[in-house]
Amino acid sequence: MKTQFLKHGLLLAAMAATTLSYGQAKKKTVRDSSPNSNYMTSSVTNGQQVEEFRTNWDGVVYKAKFVNNSITELNVDGEEIPASGWSKYSDVIAKIKEQIRRDKIQAKKDQAQAARDMVQAKRDQEQAGRDQLQAKRDAEQAQKDAVQAKRDAEQAQRDQSGAGEAQLQAKRDQEQAAKDMAQAKLDQEQAAKDQLQAKKDQEQAAKDQIQAKKDQEQARQDQLLLKALLTDLVKDKIIATDKDVHDLTLNTEEMTVNGKKQPEAVFTKYKDKYKRFSHLNLSYGNADGVRTYQGLHFSN
Repeated sequence: MKTQFLKHGLLLAAMAATTLSYGQAKKKTVRDSSPNSNYMTSSVTNGQQVEEFRTNWDGVVYKAKFVNNSITELNVDGEEIPASGWSKYSDVIAKIKEQIRRDKIQAKKDQAQAARDMVQAKRDQEQAGRDQLQAKRDAEQAQKDAVQAKRDAEQAQRDQSGAGEAQLQAKRDQEQAAKDMAQAKLDQEQAAKDQLQAKKDQEQAAKDQIQAKKDQEQARQDQLLLKALLTDLVKDKIIATDKDVHDLTLNTEEMTVNGKKQPEAVFTKYKDKYKRFSHLNLSYGNADGVRTYQGLHFSN
């Protein structure tokens, strides 16, 4: 079985691992140790829905807490913002929450794909088991054919002692014995083939499981690398925010941002720093809030 190249991953895949517990408040937080660490927690405390997030958004670190969907705390780049100043950040907070919602949806899709890969691996293992059973049956049949061939040969020898019809029957028995021997050989060869196929199926099932795990990890790494690239574009003042990138290409020949070819110095910097993307002929789009990717191990 050939495993299709899996497409996975999300900018904030770790956020989708949020565990909701009801009754007593019990939070499980997934943190990313990278410079652009992002996480979100959600719980129910005393009958109230409590949500907290931390994210690096366009180079600014936001931390916020919500109770029943209403903001109660806000921290921007380490500075606690009083309630009187929350309205200033309402738009960016809304965008962050919407991005988190989308990332959770994508994470769920990635988990579903991983589950399908595990199911396929299980099917391959089951097929390997069936092939082994068939190989055993063929080997048993080959043994039976060999026994029958021996009996036919013995019967032919007995028939040779007679004459006339007995001699004719002896000839027939010899021919049948030869056929049985040939069939026994074929059955033995088929049994060997079945055993070999069963081994191949087992090996393929193991490879499928390993590949599924590798694809998930590569998707996570590609997403983090893309986030870092967009952050660099903002730092280099090529774009104002990462939402301003409508289309981006990077290969070994050139780099374009929103259809504009970048100067040689800029191209060289990004080609060297993001060699993986340049060699994969990265093509990234973000039109009308819909992201598209080519050359990466994940999809939006």
